Amino acid sequence: MKKTGILASKELRAYFTSPIAYIVMILSLSVFNVLFYMIIDQNREAVLRDMFLLMEFMFVFLAPIFTMKVFAEEKMSGTMEFLQTTPTRNSEIVYGKYLSSVVFFLILLLLTAPYYAILEFFSSPDVPAILTGYLGIFLEGAFFIAIGVFTSALTRNQIVAALSAYVLILLLYFSVGLEKFFSGTPQALVHYLSVMGHSKNFFIGIVTTADLIYFISGIFLFLTLTRIAIENRLCR
Repeated sequence: MKKTGILASKELRAYFTSPIAYIVMILSLSVFNVLFYMIIDQNREAVLRDMFLLMEFMFVFLAPIFTMKVFAEEKMSGTMEFLQTTPTRNSEIVYGKYLSSVVFFLILLLLTAPYYAILEFFSSPDVPAILTGYLGIFLEGAFFIAIGVFTSALTRNQIVAALSAYVLILLLYFSVGLEKFFSGTPQALVHYLSVMGHSKNFFIGIVTTADLIYFISGIFLFLTLTRIAIENRLCR
């Protein structure tokens, strides 16, 4: 566990020595601020439901950008083999790198906290719905990051890693639109695999065991696949 924390700290510092981290933060917050003003001005409601939907859509495209280099860069620079020869288990490598990306995402998410403060100052917002909304965004983002880390472990090319992550994430995100082409058990399976079908409950203040299991099991599935990938040297 200690090695995981050390590796995560090292990777997080590497994020902030790269211009990508600052570009992602500045771009994201600029878009979020404009959209927040537009949504509040139009809806005149002390809720962040529509804001969460827009943040969700943005993170679909942002997650692959700041995860594409997690393993691909190590492989390209030739340091992946060295890292695996150190007395660090493959699982610790995977969790350490994943944790650094999640912390970066969490920092970005915390920078949107002033939206709640503004609502609290000018009105009486639905606090439970806002808290569950942030929980949903966090779990969904952590899930997308796990997918991005997995695709990064499959290639040394960062662009290929990002594009592969986009394919997987978009398939899961928009799979709800494919339900009409199925019926019975296949339709139920497609509905269950849809990210949107699970995230929307959080945004209206509902937390269910099924939704929690979906995101948590999805995270561990892709992290396990990542560990298998680096153990079998699939990231050549």
